Amino acid sequence: MKNIKNILFYIIVIGGFSFLMFVIVQKGKRQETTEAASIKIFQTMNSGLEQFKSTLHHNITEPLGILILQIISIIIAARIFGFILKKMGQPSVIGEIIAGIVLGPSFVGTHFPGFSDFLFPEGSLSNLKFFSQIGLILFMFIIGMELDLKILRKKVHEAFLISHASIIVPFTLGMALAYYIYQSHAPANVEFLSFALFIGISLSITAFPVLARILQERQLTKTRVGSIAITCAAIDDVTAWCILAAVVAIVKAGSFVSALYTILLALIFVIMMLKLVRPFLKRIGDIYSHQDTLSKPVVAIFFVTLLSSSYLAEIIGIHALFGAFLAGVIMPQNLHFRNVFIEKVEDVSLVLLLPLFFVFSGLRTQIGLLNDLDQWLMCGVIIILAIAGKFLSSALAARFTNISWRDSLIIGVLMNTRGLTELIALNIGFDLGLLTPEVFSMMVIMALVTTFMTGPVLDLINYLFPEKASDKLTGLQNQSKYKILFSFGDSERGRSMVRLISSLIGKNANNSAITALHLEPSNELHQFNIQEVERVSFKPIKREANKYNLALETFFKPTLDFEKEIAETANNGDYDLLIVGMGQSIYEGSLLGKIIGITTTIINPEKLYHTLTGHEKMLNNGFNDRTNAIIRSTKMELGIFADKGLKRVDDVIVLLLSEEDEFLISYLQKMIHNNQSRITMIDYNDIIKNKLPIKEKIRAIEQQAPNHTVLFQKEKLNAPLLQSMNLLLISISGWRYFAENEPDWLEHVPSVLILKHREKNS
Repeated sequence: MKNIKNILFYIIVIGGFSFLMFVIVQKGKRQETTEAASIKIFQTMNSGLEQFKSTLHHNITEPLGILILQIISIIIAARIFGFILKKMGQPSVIGEIIAGIVLGPSFVGTHFPGFSDFLFPEGSLSNLKFFSQIGLILFMFIIGMELDLKILRKKVHEAFLISHASIIVPFTLGMALAYYIYQSHAPANVEFLSFALFIGISLSITAFPVLARILQERQLTKTRVGSIAITCAAIDDVTAWCILAAVVAIVKAGSFVSALYTILLALIFVIMMLKLVRPFLKRIGDIYSHQDTLSKPVVAIFFVTLLSSSYLAEIIGIHALFGAFLAGVIMPQNLHFRNVFIEKVEDVSLVLLLPLFFVFSGLRTQIGLLNDLDQWLMCGVIIILAIAGKFLSSALAARFTNISWRDSLIIGVLMNTRGLTELIALNIGFDLGLLTPEVFSMMVIMALVTTFMTGPVLDLINYLFPEKASDKLTGLQNQSKYKILFSFGDSERGRSMVRLISSLIGKNANNSAITALHLEPSNELHQFNIQEVERVSFKPIKREANKYNLALETFFKPTLDFEKEIAETANNGDYDLLIVGMGQSIYEGSLLGKIIGITTTIINPEKLYHTLTGHEKMLNNGFNDRTNAIIRSTKMELGIFADKGLKRVDDVIVLLLSEEDEFLISYLQKMIHNNQSRITMIDYNDIIKNKLPIKEKIRAIEQQAPNHTVLFQKEKLNAPLLQSMNLLLISISGWRYFAENEPDWLEHVPSVLILKHREKNS
């Protein structure tokens, strides 16, 4: 009945008001002028199809429709070329730059002029330029935020020397080149100083974001050469943008004296941002850094800071992009806070707006203008000078600081990477009228060549100068051997520990040092049986180690203070990882147990053992006082191993509950690399989803070892999944959380490795 009532009401209201509108239209027609009536008659004479075609053509050629079609075409082309170049081992940014050149007059404009005129009509370029500039502002803001100023304090002396040598040498070569080509290639009415300064800066730029991504893709970020290169690039980036801002100021000011006023005003602007605005933003960051999401008013403050900084830099005369870069640099250093902002800005900037800049640069790049041998010879000279200035100066400066030839050459190649940063500078110069279309095209080709060559030349250096075994990274990215100490009670648990350790260091066994520690109660031993107890204790452990080709050192000691002895042995031996057992010995209470096992003297496993086997619920945090003493007193990474008969480590499940669990990812990498383990990750609190550094590490693992990882949310965590695994990997804080809040899960877990991260001050 109620539905019928609603339908009747709907019909009456809609029908009544529709009839009323019809009456209004009919009465309104009587007020039409004679001219309007004649137009109507003329329109009715035309066919409906032709009228539809005319309307459709008008809609397609509207500025908004053209802009949307351009954006769609650009994004598709950028993704396709980026994918192709990435498959070739090149950064995807090179593919996006090439996509811009292909869509420009160099290819589409030449071979498909009709399509080019339709997709990129002359009047639409101003809209494209506007959106590309917004994308660049957001991009430079991200670059500023990703630039960690703390790295400038590390290796500062050698990094400053290498970085500034890699700027001054190519800058000088660029000015020398400008001297020879000024009359033939400089635009009319451009002063030599402005032209020479800009050619110099064009040859001396390093692409910090591209270099950082190359280091990440090649797993060089934690190496010595990688840390030096990223520091040099950071210094280079800051220095180059400051120089570029000064060059822009000189060009816009028109005279050197006027430029001094501009530079002075720029210095005041920079000091104000660093001394006044930065502390204010830091205060906001400290207050809101604990929140998972930031409120819109707070986000608005930071975006207003970005836009205000860009605006002030533009009106001062040092370009809006420098202001955006500076705004990013002064953002709060809090990692969570920066990650939130990068997440908010990055997708829109890098995926949507930045490709517009590539195509806009491609539309300006007219390779067809280089139509004779002299032009191409000039392009070759520019490329040679750029490579010689940047590569050689960086490599020689690095060698001067006693860096090996191999690492010096790698630094030189990395610093020679120009990429997107070069395109930004070139477009600034083109907009200022400092570059002719021919020189602009030559410089774009130079940027592509110097970026494209980075990967192949790095491979060549690795081939000609192979890395020494002693220089290779171990599981914890150390150049020395990776040292593991494991303390076992009964032999069966010790054998399980050996299997576990093999999964961590299998392929790197020659670069690892493993020590097996066995302690016995001194009040239960006699002089006549000490050697026999030691032999019996280690015999099955050595046999198991031989199966996995693991070299094993043994250490036996009678004691009454087990936790103290374990902690002192581990700390004094400078071990990287300590593994202690947790679980009830099968020999507990027997005569053989008195000779072999000491598990119960390290940890009281009674409750834990029965909990793991399903006989008892967990009522506390999972550790007794003795275990907590070991946790507190050890400096290295600690693994507490709860063994349920571990035979292999093929299927591993890891629970990530907090940002602090990020260190567990390194263990996943070890198990995949050394044991080909299949990893199931449970993102229990959306840590991977919301934390950019963790997300990037997971993405890197997936790229290096496809089909070895599966990522689930906590809803997928269930008893069958746990029971299908060989090993559970979890942090101590995560274990305590489950022991206190989800004790039922502990009935279903497989063997468990509970890990404590290395102390930060150790």
